[in-house]
Amino acid sequence: MIDVTLMNGQIMSLNDDLIETVQETPDTVITLTNARRIIVKESRQEIKDLVKIARREIHIP
Repeated sequence: MIDVTLMNGQIMSLNDDLIETVQETPDTVITLTNARRIIVKESRQEIKDLVKIARREIHIP
């Protein structure tokens, strides 16, 4: 799970396994596998970095 900031400032935990695409249009839009879209304050690169960190944490013995 990663924490993202919605446009209203609310922080939300998101299951990173559900992320299908991340686009900057210029807002960052995360499209999930169920076609739901979430607009967040983090950049596309920040989302990528958060996912990498979360997945690394899962695999640490």
